[in-house]
Amino acid sequence: MSMLQLIASGDSFVTRRLPQGGYPGFQEIQALIGEHDVKFSNLEMTFHNQEGTPAAESGGTWAMAAPGCLDDMKAYGFNLYATANNHTGDYGEGGVTATIRHLQERGMIFSGSGRNLEEASRPCYLELSGTRVALVSASGSFAKSSAAGSQSGSLTGRPGLNPLRQTTVYHLTPENYQMVRQLAETTYINAYEDYGIAMGYQEPYPEGRTHFGPFQFVLDQENAVHSDPNAADMERMEKEIREAARQADVVLVSLHVHETGKDNFAAPPEFMEKAARRCIDAGASAVIGHGPHELRGIEKYHGGLIFYSLGNFIFETETVSLQLADAYLKKKLPADTRVGEYMNFRSHNETTGFVTLKKIWTSVLAGWTMEDGRITQARLYPLSLGMGVRRSQRGVPVLSQDDGTLEYLAELSRPYGTDITIRDHVGRIDC
Repeated sequence: MSMLQLIASGDSFVTRRLPQGGYPGFQEIQALIGEHDVKFSNLEMTFHNQEGTPAAESGGTWAMAAPGCLDDMKAYGFNLYATANNHTGDYGEGGVTATIRHLQERGMIFSGSGRNLEEASRPCYLELSGTRVALVSASGSFAKSSAAGSQSGSLTGRPGLNPLRQTTVYHLTPENYQMVRQLAETTYINAYEDYGIAMGYQEPYPEGRTHFGPFQFVLDQENAVHSDPNAADMERMEKEIREAARQADVVLVSLHVHETGKDNFAAPPEFMEKAARRCIDAGASAVIGHGPHELRGIEKYHGGLIFYSLGNFIFETETVSLQLADAYLKKKLPADTRVGEYMNFRSHNETTGFVTLKKIWTSVLAGWTMEDGRITQARLYPLSLGMGVRRSQRGVPVLSQDDGTLEYLAELSRPYGTDITIRDHVGRIDC
């Protein structure tokens, strides 16, 4: 392997077919993607014709698109995909397996979901002339039922996604710690667990630790939130990355994470930072993050790159075709409500929510160069997804010359010691 050009997008929440011949700006995006060898996107949808049953819990919107939308993703030029995200299980196991079938029928190379945990965890491989590229994908944000399950000697596994669970512990000063204990006693929220401890079925909490339902607290001298990736999930990922490094020339990792541990949603949670760095240490050259639908910072780490979130590439949530009655009833709307009516109600006629936030509708494509297995430079191309455009046209990407997006990303990356220079409306990182 001599020189390799890679490019990655964030989330593709696609619900509408591409017009014949594309749209204004499509050819420029297509040409840019086409200049690269490895072209990645996260498919934040299920793709089938109601071949699954709506799950009791969705990723926020029950996400299903016509299988033909996969052909449109190929038309952009992408050749490598992740399928592990909070919408993977929106249509249950049937939606997972139908999406897999439609991807495979089109020869699309993907990782992150499978018919069991072993399959969902496994890397996929993109074969290029002189280079083999592996991708391992996982999601830290998902409904419990969407996680794939392992096979046993007597039972088949459960279709779903490759999970990266996490443990979060809240550190509190003595005053706040005592408040939590008093609130737990007042509400009896821990009564069932306390009964198990009293009966000897469960070990008591050590001194200086308490809980409020599922939330864990530690007595400390300062207030802080600390989170760690689940040990079993992290070890499974590292094992797959090390195997991919034996079998391929380049290993990429996709991580879909919505959570934050701070008051700034643009800041990734601690468990993601720890997991991403461990992925690089295990043999990945880049970690491609997405999930919060907005940009997060970029870190140079041990010769690798960590993109904590590349934001949106396609964001067509409001023109999804169908929704479960549960979505309407949750908003106290009739079960026969139409999707457009529901979207108007949810956004208060587009006066609140994502539609009003510029950072949802601006993002970047990240390209980078590898020479002899080493990353030498990254390039950041700003995108606009059409904030303020009418709903029927909003959510598709065009290249922009918005240096403000790049300046904002540079600000987010500065705490990681990453310098982004801007020239000719392109951000650059020397590695």
